[in-house]
Amino acid sequence: KFATGQNKIVGCKVASSYISAGQAMLNLQNEIGGADFDTVRQHAEARWNQMLGRIKVEGATPQEQRTFYSCLYRSLLFPEKFFEINAQGKQVHYSPYDGQLHDGPLYTDSGFWDTFRAAHPLYNLICPEVSAEIQQSLINTYLESGWLPEWPAPGHSGVMIGQHSFSLLADAWTKGIRGYDAQKAVEAMVHDVTGSPRGAVGRDHASDYDRLGYLPYSSTRGQPSVSEATAKTLEYAYDDFCAAQLAHAIGKQAEADAFARHAMNYTNLFDTNIGFMRERKADGSWNEPFAPENWSGGFTEGSSWHWTWCAFQDIPGLVKLMGGNEAFAKKLDEVFTTSADAHLGGYHGSSSPIHEMTEMVAGDMGQYAHGNEPVHHMIYLYDYAGQPWKAQSKLRQVMNLLYSAQPDGYCGDEDTGQMSAWYVFSAMGFYPVCPGDPVYIIGSPLFDKVTVNLQNGKTFTVTAKGNGHQEYYIRGATLDGETLNKTWFSHKAIMDGAELVFTMSSGPNKKWGSSPENFPPSALATLLGVPSTMPGSTPNK
Repeated sequence: KFATGQNKIVGCKVASSYISAGQAMLNLQNEIGGADFDTVRQHAEARWNQMLGRIKVEGATPQEQRTFYSCLYRSLLFPEKFFEINAQGKQVHYSPYDGQLHDGPLYTDSGFWDTFRAAHPLYNLICPEVSAEIQQSLINTYLESGWLPEWPAPGHSGVMIGQHSFSLLADAWTKGIRGYDAQKAVEAMVHDVTGSPRGAVGRDHASDYDRLGYLPYSSTRGQPSVSEATAKTLEYAYDDFCAAQLAHAIGKQAEADAFARHAMNYTNLFDTNIGFMRERKADGSWNEPFAPENWSGGFTEGSSWHWTWCAFQDIPGLVKLMGGNEAFAKKLDEVFTTSADAHLGGYHGSSSPIHEMTEMVAGDMGQYAHGNEPVHHMIYLYDYAGQPWKAQSKLRQVMNLLYSAQPDGYCGDEDTGQMSAWYVFSAMGFYPVCPGDPVYIIGSPLFDKVTVNLQNGKTFTVTAKGNGHQEYYIRGATLDGETLNKTWFSHKAIMDGAELVFTMSSGPNKKWGSSPENFPPSALATLLGVPSTMPGSTPNK
């Protein structure tokens, strides 16, 4: 009991530990010590200002600046440290995987199915020292549990499809982040695609994926069928590309070649007759009936309208499958013009729509469902087909329509930082369409100037001359004073401290970035060392 008369303030300091009561007391001393509440608050404000200050934006409106920093703040809330500092000053953690105490970092609470797309690439850009710890955390999880994680919660959570820890490891390594065992990472990748899946870990029906080149799905009772098979196949193919990238980078060429072949498996689910990714049966025939707006069946939290574009590693190959640049761009147009009212079923056969469906209708953007992650790269794909001005206008539309600094300032789920990280990148004017490939695709910068304060002591600046609410089209660009007609640039350019300058206008310049030599390359073709990929149309190509 406390005597609290005459407005007396009672202070209480609290610390916790997953290791021991003694470690909790040590954490209390390390993290708070003799500081009072106001001092702790000042330390927190200083730390947040330091982190948020790694990106400085100028121009636009105060509301847009608040929105940007709100998004950056939310992005940096995840993942969370699950390790502590012992009396010797070493990182230690209690493992949720084997119940033992281990040295080194462990991080938790990041859903990789969401965050591989932009959140972790953002950490690689502005917090490489943290990202290095995150990568070692993945290796530690493998060493302690026998598997790489997909949603350390802590412990393995089975709610994510794909094996996107592959993406985290490859994206960090190709962007120059070290401090973790890449040899052990490739060993873990090989194990995770060949080992027998167990509960929340491993590759679902790996033998079918290897034998057929895809996971089978059938709506006919009694036939071989894998839940969410089409979505899983597309994500496994991308993850195989990431594994190939890392294996190639460290000289494990046999593993790289094997993974790269599997990265082409996305072609096995594309039906050239109708221009969509779709469910395929074990005998090679297509599952019927098919409706591209159906959110159930072989897809995960989306429909074929959303998943058809998920070949991050080989967008130029997907362009070829669709019949070329014009056909590809026309199909993208249809995403935004096709009514969102038509849905056959809800989520995995449920008759009631999930929230991503209802928010898609509210957004009034056709079949484009920004409230869920599978489409986050989609608008940038206009750059691969020679129509970047369409990406520029639609990106501004999404930023203005679906984000604000209010409590409801984003659509869908935050999903441990991804929804906000999309805005951070897009407002800066570029986006990592294919994590694991160290390039960025150009969009439409929201601010007059963005300065990224890099941890190597250099700065990367993006300047948009003549920028405004109606001036969102790119008329021209330079990179370090040299004319830039390409719609992409390298991560190396950022780390070298380049200056990217755009000249903006109220009308589209349909010549800028529209020539094939200026299109973003295929990440998979670059890995394979060929001018372009040659997509197949049948299994086992």
